[in-house]
Amino acid sequence: MRLSTPALGSSKLRAPARPRAVVSRSTWSLALERFAYNRLALAGLALLGVLILIAVFANFLAPYNPIKRDFSITMAAPSNLHLMGTDPLGRDEFSRVLYGGRLSLYVGLASVILAMAFGVPMGLLSGYFGGWVDGTLMRLVDLILAFPGIIFAIWLVAMLGPGVNQVILANALFNMPGFARIIRGSVLTMKESDYVLAARGLGAGDLRILTSHILPNVLAPIVVLASLTVSDAILTAATLSFLGLGAQPPTPEWGALLSDGRPFLRNAWWLTVFPGIMLTLTVLASNIVGDGLRDALDPRKVLKRSPAG
Repeated sequence: MRLSTPALGSSKLRAPARPRAVVSRSTWSLALERFAYNRLALAGLALLGVLILIAVFANFLAPYNPIKRDFSITMAAPSNLHLMGTDPLGRDEFSRVLYGGRLSLYVGLASVILAMAFGVPMGLLSGYFGGWVDGTLMRLVDLILAFPGIIFAIWLVAMLGPGVNQVILANALFNMPGFARIIRGSVLTMKESDYVLAARGLGAGDLRILTSHILPNVLAPIVVLASLTVSDAILTAATLSFLGLGAQPPTPEWGALLSDGRPFLRNAWWLTVFPGIMLTLTVLASNIVGDGLRDALDPRKVLKRSPAG
């Protein structure tokens, strides 16, 4: 019995179906998707973006010179000409608040970046090498943590002298232990993972393993901690400026504006209310964004609703 086979040109001969390509989605794309479904986090991000834009373009938005004095309009209440009133020296409070936001955000961001520059390498080296390296670096971290946070910042700025750069350095050293500890914990769990052992078996050096295999996998906690630390850095900077250790007159800064308006709380409420509102909104927005990033980058979180659905 012969089996008939279709001719090569027959339409009955069909090629086997090709499997559908599997779309590989990275952790960051999934995190971005989860963040996009968090309406509160998006609102916080929008508010923070507006505040940053206001600070960046303060020189275009401010109607007056923030340090120019006009003694003919001292302590003027909010009006059409001066939206937030004037201070005891006749300076426009609205312009000073705008420029003060630029300095406050700069101090907060610079402090966090410097804290990461110190803390991330310390955490990587401590967790990866262990032994005396871990003991030495962690004892240094414990020494900084032994001091209450604001007391340590006040002591350091008092030793170095008042100024914006001194506040940034004090903020960075105060926040550095948090980055070092969280990175150390992540590295301790990752350095014995299969992909690290495989890279070591293939002859990869310690520097390559740290930078190419471990560091990219600990970026998520770094991003979350950085977003949450910005608000603490801004508050610490405002506290130091309120105490006279930060930005010096006539430079406007939210903490310094609060300090300048404190003696006039009964007669000129606008001198403290408006800088306080801006400081509160900035810290609130930063915390909301940080909470949203933490939820989005948490691998245990599952999307309740898919984009297709």
